[in-house]
Amino acid sequence: MPVNLDGKLVIAISSRALFNFEEENAVFEKGDPAEYRKYQKSRLDEAADKGAAFPLVKKLLAFNEDGEHRVEVVILSRNDPVSGLRVYKSAHQNGLNIERGVFTQGRAPFHYLKALNADLFLSANESDVREALNNGFPAAKVYPDSLQVAQKHPNEIRIAFDGDAVLFSDEAEQVFQSQGLDVFQGHEQKHASRPLSAGPFKSFLQGLHRLQSISQNLPISIRTVLVTARGAPAHERAIRTLMEWNIEVDEAMFLAGLNKAPFLAEFEPDFFFDDQAGHCDSAAKVTPTGHVVSGVSNKETPQYP
Repeated sequence: MPVNLDGKLVIAISSRALFNFEEENAVFEKGDPAEYRKYQKSRLDEAADKGAAFPLVKKLLAFNEDGEHRVEVVILSRNDPVSGLRVYKSAHQNGLNIERGVFTQGRAPFHYLKALNADLFLSANESDVREALNNGFPAAKVYPDSLQVAQKHPNEIRIAFDGDAVLFSDEAEQVFQSQGLDVFQGHEQKHASRPLSAGPFKSFLQGLHRLQSISQNLPISIRTVLVTARGAPAHERAIRTLMEWNIEVDEAMFLAGLNKAPFLAEFEPDFFFDDQAGHCDSAAKVTPTGHVVSGVSNKETPQYP
């Protein structure tokens, strides 16, 4: 009977999100595949440095340490298969038990997410992230230079989520951007009892809670926080939406427009997900950050000749 990943939390991740391949990527971006392969071959036995998402992946794999396979991490990379040898070697030398990988030699790999039934896709390639989100998969563009803070909480996975266009749909954000704060506040107060539609990361948050519920006796736990620009009275609809979904977060920060970075610096998450590039830019200075490239804030501008 074939092996399957049913019931597992499946994380698909690119090699640049997991390891620091920025120097190698600079060679790749020059557009000479042969030169890139030569560069990687010369370093096959040299483990890459840890990337922005490495601490999160390391902690998630700790849920398997008692022999029960709860989390599956799969490399989903634009690298060629030979360069993939270095990715695997880097994983092994850094203590990551990763068996599966897909290497597409420059082609977009996002369509393999369906075959994996992935719960999350992390990549440094914005185009791949957009396509994944457009196809219904939680995905974020990783900031490779994000500050890493995971060592401060070795036995707890801390994940921070924005609300609108991340956990929730962007319906309220559209009101805010088109009609301003006062209309937004009135709209949210009027519809406080009507749950928001699901955003791209609702299913991932649900997956984290399922993982936590079946892992009560393990020495690692999960702590989640909602970090939103909403403030009262718009906070109520966010809370009631989570209640309707039967999802709990451990903390909630309703910042009413304050800069999120200082609050994230205090919470010290392993990863923060937000849909707005400005929030991500400031957050990346204090914590690993992923840009959820979806919703009204991320509509692509047509390019004209």
